[in-house]
Amino acid sequence: MPRLLSCLLLVLLTGTAATRAAEATPNFVILLADDLGINDLGCFGRKDQRTPNLDRLAAQGARFTQGYAAASVCSASRAALLTGQSPARLRITSFLPGRSDRASHRLLGATQNSHLPDGVPTIAQLLKTKGYATGAVGKWHLGGKDHQPTDHGFDEFFPGKSFPGAEAPQGGKGELGQAEAAVKFIERSKAKPFLLYVAFDNPHIPLAAPAKGIAANAQSFHPTYAALVESLDSAVGRILKALDDQGLAQNTFVVFASDNGGLHVSELRETPPTHNEPTRAGKGFVYEGGIRTPLIIRFPGRLAVREIAEPVVLGDICPTLCALAKVNPPATQDFRDLSPLLFDSQPIALPPRALYWHQAHYMNQGGKPAGVIREGDWKLIEQYEDGSLELYNLAKDPSEKTDLAATEPARVATLRGKLEAWRRSVGAEPTKANPDFDRARWENCFVKFDATRVQALATSEAMRPLMADWRQAMNDATPAGPNALIFLEARDAKVQAKKLKYEDPPQKDTLGFWVDPTDTASWTFQVAKPGKYRVSILQGCGKGSGGSTVALEVGAAKAEFTVAETGHFQRFIAREVGVLDLTAGANTLTVRPLKKKGAAVMDLRRVTLERVE
Repeated sequence: MPRLLSCLLLVLLTGTAATRAAEATPNFVILLADDLGINDLGCFGRKDQRTPNLDRLAAQGARFTQGYAAASVCSASRAALLTGQSPARLRITSFLPGRSDRASHRLLGATQNSHLPDGVPTIAQLLKTKGYATGAVGKWHLGGKDHQPTDHGFDEFFPGKSFPGAEAPQGGKGELGQAEAAVKFIERSKAKPFLLYVAFDNPHIPLAAPAKGIAANAQSFHPTYAALVESLDSAVGRILKALDDQGLAQNTFVVFASDNGGLHVSELRETPPTHNEPTRAGKGFVYEGGIRTPLIIRFPGRLAVREIAEPVVLGDICPTLCALAKVNPPATQDFRDLSPLLFDSQPIALPPRALYWHQAHYMNQGGKPAGVIREGDWKLIEQYEDGSLELYNLAKDPSEKTDLAATEPARVATLRGKLEAWRRSVGAEPTKANPDFDRARWENCFVKFDATRVQALATSEAMRPLMADWRQAMNDATPAGPNALIFLEARDAKVQAKKLKYEDPPQKDTLGFWVDPTDTASWTFQVAKPGKYRVSILQGCGKGSGGSTVALEVGAAKAEFTVAETGHFQRFIAREVGVLDLTAGANTLTVRPLKKKGAAVMDLRRVTLERVE
């Protein structure tokens, strides 16, 4: 009987201890790599790079096979991670300060904030209301001297050295020194709950690693990069060991991720540091290689070891940490708490949601302005340069090789409408035509070489000659090309019509109801440089309604075209339809149907004029 009572007492005490552990206020450690690609870790399939500590972390927690950054570049992604708000809403949609406008760009970059906006609470500020100690280590990149982490809720900030030298004891990109600072913060803060945000500068270019590490990775795709990733793994191992040594691992929620995809092209003096195959492209692009990141979460005793295929975004981390700390999240949240997915005794898929991206800039790696919606397995990309639309089924085509827009016109129209509705809801900054656009420079950067379709060779060095001319063209920042570029948007048209009108709803956003062939639309605009202008249109036309003849008129100049059927009136395609002579000063362009063939002439979203001589 005494033995039975002892056993019962032990069970009760153990249960009580387990309950206390489950209810204890958790610590949070966020470990963020800089430009680490989706397949750069052994646990994500990489064979030529060594990452034993991160592989062990994945084996102890959840490994996400569809983890996304909120942007394809650093500042925008980090802003979303720390606030739970979309980069588009925050008006930080590129790295800071962003790539300068240049003649090779068809569009001017959208204006953006120069720092994380005041008044937008970070996860550090939210957790401080619960008594958390908060520390930031490493790369900030969200503002200058007046907008450091300590101005946004962090008690301490240790940046470390981002490039101390290849043989430096801090590590080639400062990762070991940053890990040391993180360990000291853990030791100082162990008596109370804490948030530790470690934003490594590793493995961002320029690359630097000790000769011994490079030699040990001589057989990898890029030996220096592989040595850096191995050192990053060692730095993570030191931080995880500190949690073990202080008895904190069981009550610490650890997140490991990257701010965006891996760099798969040449930049600065570097050959491609990594490849993201089988995903397409890399950092700076809205294809999967640019926005997919390795994501691992560990919370021993709470989070079951497993693989999670649910699409999630790093912006989800903020509301998730708020839920775990029992802190009210900000009223404005663009992402969601992952707790039900992570911790339910029988985890179930969260309610379906669409994921959105707004990249209103050109990127140093070759990425162009674009918007994205992912809903279920379907991903739509809207290229802002010309309004063209691409559609991919990621379940069947994870490499985004086959554009299905032409065969799924209704789906294209629906998804584009949702994307436009989202942009309006978050106040996304639009792009504008670049009046100093130079077509030849643009073609050198974005036509002659398709950086989204780069295939990795056996070594990075072997790829150097493939990208030499393209990299030189991308680096050309000389101003003022000889062309002018003008956008005439549907919303700005003057309509003379019985039926034709601008349809404002986001699924429309077009000149529509063009059922009367006597109806016209016109724009009056200024031309700085007279000459011949190439005319392009963004038009849609439903099944069976194609074939109408339309003229674009400016004074005596005229360009005629036949409306192309696109399968749906709101599935728009970009087309060049002729050349017009424009004079300096005010010009008026009129779109006039000459012959209507189907139920309606067309839907028209934009007319583009590009000076050719």
